[in-house]
Amino acid sequence: MLLSMTGYGEARGQDEAQHIQVEIRAVNNRFFKLVVRAPELLSSYELELERLIRKTIRRGTLTLLIRMDRGEEWTDTKLDLAILQQYVEQIRGFGMRLGLPSEAVTAMIGQAVHLPGVAPENRIDLMRSKNDWALIEPLVAQAVERLQQMRQDEGRRMAQELLALCGRIAWELQHIRQRTPQVVADYRQKLQERIREVLSQQGVGGEAPEILKEVAVFADRCDITEELVRLESHLDQFRDVVEGENESPGRKLEFLVQEMGRETNTIGSKASDAQIARHVVEIKANLERMREIIQNVE
Repeated sequence: MLLSMTGYGEARGQDEAQHIQVEIRAVNNRFFKLVVRAPELLSSYELELERLIRKTIRRGTLTLLIRMDRGEEWTDTKLDLAILQQYVEQIRGFGMRLGLPSEAVTAMIGQAVHLPGVAPENRIDLMRSKNDWALIEPLVAQAVERLQQMRQDEGRRMAQELLALCGRIAWELQHIRQRTPQVVADYRQKLQERIREVLSQQGVGGEAPEILKEVAVFADRCDITEELVRLESHLDQFRDVVEGENESPGRKLEFLVQEMGRETNTIGSKASDAQIARHVVEIKANLERMREIIQNVE
């Protein structure tokens, strides 16, 4: 089953003191990347969050947003004014010694509230962090599950489109196969007509023996049988991956499209025929549509 690398999932929960909202968004990326935006209290759980999400998702850039709306008891943090005053006095003295402008000193004082000891960690937060994780973990799992469902739905639609493109390419290949024998026959006929015209002008009858040799060389040069076989084989493998591959199908599909493009280019350069060239152009157009879709396949 194909999975899209884009999607969205959300979950909400609450206890007696807070309301929690979890959102997770995913966009395409060749590798796995997780960005966590959550209260600082949860920073120690980032590795746990990544392990939890990696159980389900292998590729893509994911943004995990956790909002916690708390009551007054959660935000009742007391500033240590004595320590803050000491910091302010030291900053002012430092500024006077160096002759710093007042604007610079004021800016430094404005950051003093973030210095160690000024705003001690809320003890309630520290005591409740494990309880927070017990509530948040299942919400994150629920949001990931909803994200996965959206990715699966989009993956099914992409699979249908990719299989339809496979059918169009197979149709073009069928016409190329039907046309290939006629290319050599047409070349021989044109060559015979030209030689007969020259011979008639010289008053000589018959057919030049070099014709067969020239036709044989041309037939060998424009033989695309091997390329057609490989392209059809790649197309069959592509279908198999779309319909049944579960382990990182996106990378395999990228490789197969690349190989099909290489074989198509060789067919176009060797065939030397306008009708085959038109079919080659259509195959390339369909491969490009495949490539665009596959960029979003996990």
